[in-house]
Amino acid sequence: MAVNITDATVYISANCIDIEDWTESDDAKKQRIVNVASRTLTTQYSKYTIPDSAVYEFANVLAIIFNDQNRLSKHGVTSFSVSGVASFSFDASSITGPDVDLSKFIPQSALTIIGAENGVKLGKRQAKWTVL
Repeated sequence: MAVNITDATVYISANCIDIEDWTESDDAKKQRIVNVASRTLTTQYSKYTIPDSAVYEFANVLAIIFNDQNRLSKHGVTSFSVSGVASFSFDASSITGPDVDLSKFIPQSALTIIGAENGVKLGKRQAKWTVL
């Protein structure tokens, strides 16, 4: 079945805890998020079947990462305040540029769903080369 924002909204509303950034996004942004989530998972796990629910889990995470407030930190804003209402400061290490590898944000819940569909165990930990 093809992923779509209607099914994504139903899934995210029923299965995710922090859904405000998804629900507050307009339909065009939701479609972009679902497209990027699907493409990233398909590219990263090309030899596996990617269930729609895994895409929706990842889409919700991307909605949080790319919300309006976090967007400011990505553009180099370190802090701002709204007079008498709120003050926000960003950690410089949280800033991600335009060429960030989105696969590092794939949640374990999406990997568990992909693994269950394909009869394998997928995890965030990977073996990497190192020089001593």
